[in-house]
Amino acid sequence: MDFDNYDLDPAIYDEMFLQDGTPREHCEQLYETLTEFSAEELANIQERVARSFSNEGITFTVYGDDEADERIIPVDSIPRVMSAPDWREIETGLTQRLKALNLFLEDVYGPSRSNDRFGVPRIVDDGVIPVDVVRGCPQYRIEMRGFSAPYGTWVAICGTDLVRTNDGFKVLEDNLRVPSGVSYMLANRKTAKASLRRLYRAVRVQEIEHYGQVLLKTLQELAPVGRTDPTIALLTPGVYNSAFYEHVFLAQQIGAELVEGRDLLVNDGYVYMRTTEGLRRVDVIYRRVDDDFVDPLVFRPDSLLGVPGLIHAYKLGNVSLVNAPGTGVADDKSVYAYVPDMIRYYLSEEPILANVDTRLCRRPEDLEYTLDNLQDLVVKRVGESGGYGMLIGPHSTAEERDEYAKQVRANPPDFISQPVLDLSRAPCMIDGQFEPRHVDLRPFVLHGRETRIVPGAFCRVALRRGSLVVNSSQGGGGKDFWVLEE
Repeated sequence: MDFDNYDLDPAIYDEMFLQDGTPREHCEQLYETLTEFSAEELANIQERVARSFSNEGITFTVYGDDEADERIIPVDSIPRVMSAPDWREIETGLTQRLKALNLFLEDVYGPSRSNDRFGVPRIVDDGVIPVDVVRGCPQYRIEMRGFSAPYGTWVAICGTDLVRTNDGFKVLEDNLRVPSGVSYMLANRKTAKASLRRLYRAVRVQEIEHYGQVLLKTLQELAPVGRTDPTIALLTPGVYNSAFYEHVFLAQQIGAELVEGRDLLVNDGYVYMRTTEGLRRVDVIYRRVDDDFVDPLVFRPDSLLGVPGLIHAYKLGNVSLVNAPGTGVADDKSVYAYVPDMIRYYLSEEPILANVDTRLCRRPEDLEYTLDNLQDLVVKRVGESGGYGMLIGPHSTAEERDEYAKQVRANPPDFISQPVLDLSRAPCMIDGQFEPRHVDLRPFVLHGRETRIVPGAFCRVALRRGSLVVNSSQGGGGKDFWVLEE
């Protein structure tokens, strides 16, 4: 099957092809293999990959106005391939970025500032970031002030969204609270490896199946002092959560107990798990419950998902929470704009990975620019995720822009705007032929006492023709991502 009708756009970076239509050097074997397959063989591969996701119940949930709809995540059978040097740039850039973000969180909350008369972080005091951007963030948790995270690790698990344009890699956003999607990364690998086994071996793909071991090691490193064989629990909101499949999957991967809030209790400053053999102390909790619901004595008193007294036990150092409550202040879309400055401030280094140019509507000049250019911009709410609450100017109607402008004017600090990026494209199997679709990447960065990144990522795909939205909740899907050895 050939690529004769494959559409190349010189303005858009293609992950497989150079602008003259020849395959990139690290993609040559993939190209040759795909062109050797017949249309029927490729259709069978695509059908097997899609069926494997259905058979294993790999799902996500879309929340509508009236009900939640559980769906099988769409998956494309053609892997996205990256060279080792490109991956090295990503790996070093993400390591640098997470180091700065952890230092920022320690600065915002840590005890070194708690005795300050105003409790002002150094980075605010030195004029790098405005105090209202930090303290006005909905995810800022005043309850965590004066606390220092074990080993300075506020964020132990980070899922950073990356895109590539003709100008190189850019960070789209940092997911620092309860990042999801790693189960899709591993599931995509399993199906692609089984379907393209000979090619997989021939091009020497770096392995990612050891992610569970790396995650387990990271969690063990964060256990309270003296707990050499820590008990680890994964705290889930329950079966109705959109990522429950992933919670079950990861608990199995690391040998952790899958628990809900009602399965845990705090006694005398320690956390215990109810078992058939009695109470068992828990040392590390990998939480997939949002801050608001994790402890009704500290945050939302009406929460039935959390554990009363959990934050008290955490602050005593008797249990470790991954990630720490309050990390959301560092992945707010307004704070995102200052991450390059954080890297310069805390590390005295230039950022390896660039941000997307971002205008903050809390600034009068940025607000006016945004309102004057809605048709050319992507505008987002600072606290939303999953592709919700977003306007893509070139794909919107005049009526939609007018309605969105009213929302922006009503609450400018709640919005940012960015240019529309020409996200890179990669080949996909669409209706029996090769077509380019926009893609991004979500690598997962783990940090205990050191930083570890497995050479892979959840590669998300905007499956609708012309769409730039890769979120599965908005019609996107996924594909495997191969990082080649040197």
